[in-house]
Amino acid sequence: MSQSTVETHAPTRRGVADLFTAAGRLTVIPRKAARREQLLGHLTETLFVEGRDYTEPEVNGLLLTVHEDCAALRRYLVIAGHLTRTRDGSGYRRATTTL
Repeated sequence: MSQSTVETHAPTRRGVADLFTAAGRLTVIPRKAARREQLLGHLTETLFVEGRDYTEPEVNGLLLTVHEDCAALRRYLVIAGHLTRTRDGSGYRRATTTL
């Protein structure tokens, strides 16, 4: 097999830029789990500061800057472990990452 054939069939890892409009709005929340995880990681890195506590309205406000369904994005972020939530649901924090 030639080198070019291997490169042609090698899987490519897409970034998340193609999920956003030029104005920075999310066009769709991906259905595929791996693709959605890429998006959630990007949102965590760009919208939330490590070590800071957020109220639910603050989280919603940040998520509304990219998509109108902030509740779905918030839920996905918590379920995926990117954000932690207090027991009563009033407070959020970016999860600490371990390498």
